[in-house]
Amino acid sequence: MSEPITPQTEAASSSLGAGHILQLKEMSFLQVNSLDRERTAVLFAVSPLEEHGPHLPLGTDVFTAEFFTLELAHRILISKPGWTVVIGPTVSLGASVFDAPGTLRARPRTLRNLALDYGASLARHGFRYIFVINGHAGPFHVVALEEAAAAVSRRYGVRMLSVSGPVLWRFLRGHFQNRLEPLLGRPLTREEGRALRGDTHAGCWETSLLLLIRPDLVNDAYATLPQVTFTLQQAARKNYPLRLGNQMGYIGAPAAARAELGIAARKILSDAAWQVACPVFEGPDRAWQQTSFLYKIPFLRTGFPYVLGTAGLILLGWMLARLIVL
Repeated sequence: MSEPITPQTEAASSSLGAGHILQLKEMSFLQVNSLDRERTAVLFAVSPLEEHGPHLPLGTDVFTAEFFTLELAHRILISKPGWTVVIGPTVSLGASVFDAPGTLRARPRTLRNLALDYGASLARHGFRYIFVINGHAGPFHVVALEEAAAAVSRRYGVRMLSVSGPVLWRFLRGHFQNRLEPLLGRPLTREEGRALRGDTHAGCWETSLLLLIRPDLVNDAYATLPQVTFTLQQAARKNYPLRLGNQMGYIGAPAAARAELGIAARKILSDAAWQVACPVFEGPDRAWQQTSFLYKIPFLRTGFPYVLGTAGLILLGWMLARLIVL
C-alpha cells in the first residue's frame, strides 16, 4: 500500500537538482518552492502574433523569442554550473504592431502592466534574477517591457531585465555587420549587401532565422518576393508596410534569405544577448540594467499621455485662477 501524498512527502520527492532547464507550467508549487533562489534564473518571452508577409507565420516573433530564450538558458548554465533555469509561459501579445488579420495587439500600457505583474509574481516569491526575452522590435513594445523590468527591480529589490531592447535595435541598424562576414567565412555578395540595407520586417533576416528555426512554416514563395523599401515619410503613415510596394506586408528582401544567414544571426544575437544579460548576475548596482536608446525618448513611455494630460490640467487651472484674480 503506497503512502499518501502530503506536502512533506511531495516536497521531499520533488526536490529538483541544479543544472536543469525547467518549464514553470509543468512544475508543482512545491517543486518551485524547493528551488534555490540564489542560484535560479527565470526567463519568459513576450512577443506578438503579427503579420509577417505572405511567406512567414504570424508567430514569427514568438518562435524567435522562444528560440533565443532557450539559447540564453543554455548560456546561463554553461556560465554558471549548478544553477537552474526556469522558463515561464510565453505571452503572445505586443504593441507597435502591423494590425492585419491575425495580429494580437495590446496597448503599450497594457503590455507594461502585464509584464510588470508577471515579473512581480516571481519577485514576490523570492526569485531575484528575471529575464524578459522579446523577438519584436516595435518601439512602444520595447519600451513597455523595459519600463516593466525597471519597475519590478525597483519595487522588489531584484534584478529583472528586458534583454532584447538593446540588442534588436543595434542589430537592425547594422551595428553587428562587421561580424557577419567572418562568421560566414566569405564576403557578402553585392546582392546580399543590398538586401540587408533597410531590412526591418519579414525580410532577409527574419526569413533566414525562420529557415533555421521553423523551416516547415516558411512558404517557398519567399524566394520570388521582390525587395520592398520605405522612406521615413512613408514610415510615419498608419499600417505603412501594407501600403508599400506590392502591399504584401513586409519590408526588406525575403528572397535573399538563406539558412546560413540564419545560423550567423543566431550566433550574433546569442552573443549580444549574453553580453547584456551577464552583468545581471555579477554587475554592480546601476551598471547591470541596460536599456535601448528608445527608453530615453519621453513620448515612447507609457505614462507620457498621462503626464501631458496632468500638465494640461495644471496649466488650465493656473489660467482659470489668474482669470478669477483679475
